[in-house]
Amino acid sequence: MGLFSRAEIMEFSVSGMSCGGCEGKITKALNEISGVKKVTASASDGTVIVKVKGVESQVISDKITSVGFVVE
Repeated sequence: MGLFSRAEIMEFSVSGMSCGGCEGKITKALNEISGVKKVTASASDGTVIVKVKGVESQVISDKITSVGFVVE
């Protein structure tokens, strides 16, 4: 890969989000992870899209679960 590894886009199906507050809770939690560049959480779609650099998908999934949502 080299020094300048590319950012990755990951998409997760997440249940339990019902409002903007839920989206904000997930976004805030994921932005605490070093390497997370952008988070787009959508309660209406039940998705969380994350742009990361050097972060494993399991780390993202575990963080979403830790704030009370279910990754499907």
